Amino acid sequence: MHRFKVEKMGCGGCVKSVTHAVRSIEPNARVEVDLRAKLVTVSGAGGPAGRIAQAIVLAGYPTEPLLAAA
Repeated sequence: MHRFKVEKMGCGGCVKSVTHAVRSIEPNARVEVDLRAKLVTVSGAGGPAGRIAQAIVLAGYPTEPLLAAA
């Protein structure tokens, strides 16, 4: 599981864009977005967090990876 802080998310369109960006590189990933907390949680992804973060950034949303809870 990977978690990211994505400060620029502010609406449903942002959520859709971020979700699409993640699934473009991890098609089977489960993407959960907490718009109020500006958090994105990606589970079921086989790729590294850096690759997922880069996809989100390229979609126009600067992100900060967070440590996953154990």
